[in-house]
Amino acid sequence: MMMLSSVGDCGRNDIYFILIGRNVTLESEFVLLGFSFMPNFALPFFFFLILVLYLFSMAGNLLILTLVFSDQQLHSPMYLFLCNLSVLDICFINTTVPKMLQGFLPGGKTISLLACFAQSYTFFFVGVSTFFLLAIMSFDRFVAICHPLHYPAIMHQKLCIKLIASVFILAFLVVLIPSIRIMRLPFCSNLVNHFFCDVIPLLMNSCINTSSIQLQEIVASSITLISSLLVTLISYVYIVKTILNIPSMEGRKKTFSTCSSHALVVSLAYGSCIFTYIKPTQGQFRDYDKMVAILTTVIVPLLNPYVYTLRNEKVRKIIKQNYIKNYPFLC
Repeated sequence: MMMLSSVGDCGRNDIYFILIGRNVTLESEFVLLGFSFMPNFALPFFFFLILVLYLFSMAGNLLILTLVFSDQQLHSPMYLFLCNLSVLDICFINTTVPKMLQGFLPGGKTISLLACFAQSYTFFFVGVSTFFLLAIMSFDRFVAICHPLHYPAIMHQKLCIKLIASVFILAFLVVLIPSIRIMRLPFCSNLVNHFFCDVIPLLMNSCINTSSIQLQEIVASSITLISSLLVTLISYVYIVKTILNIPSMEGRKKTFSTCSSHALVVSLAYGSCIFTYIKPTQGQFRDYDKMVAILTTVIVPLLNPYVYTLRNEKVRKIIKQNYIKNYPFLC
């Protein structure tokens, strides 16, 4: 192992080596700047707000898992996919929010290199899996509404399991190569201008030109979002066409309510991610980008369970029968 150079203007101790053709940095940890742009008096309120949203999100997603596993009425493809969405939401918020909350406390902003890379990979793996799963859920709603008589034959258990397995395999492959390239980078600064190890701030800390990695990230994000969004849009075109052909207004309203929850979640998830990731970096990761990231990491996982439970007639009925009836103090 031979030391080649010291990168003088890259910051203290930012010396990297080349070992068997691989760049290695001497940095042992990163510092997440988090919400340093906020005034000090606002930080306790923001900490409490994020904590409350986190607890409600965990409670809502755990409620869905409990209901689906405990009630035979919910053992159908739609709720199987919803269960997997809740699992992804739980993984999503636990990947970012606990470290975000820790960043509000003294000494809580540091994160090791390994933990940072693990957080970044898990974040994008769960995110990509969520988009593919939302596309499958839109296809499921298409079959249920447009071909109701053939629904049991088409969406059988084996197909559902294969679709869910394909979601995780595709997400693993999509995220793997860019993540490996980022892990091999030398970093000239350990200051990450975010509340978690997002890819854009990490690339900005590199000592070398990362334009090829940025392009690879944009292409991967675009393919993921566009392909899954295309499946969703095509499904909803046929769904809307079928709904408009229903003669009664009551029938239209009831049919539309079965997919409106999914449409709302899709709109929020795609809107925030397209704004954040399908664009080149422009020299800095702006503070308002962090607020958009809050929408992706906190708000969407919170809305998923409550949108699906509070707007779903069958779920509300089961909650009333199994919980409110047995525990009147919850009324």
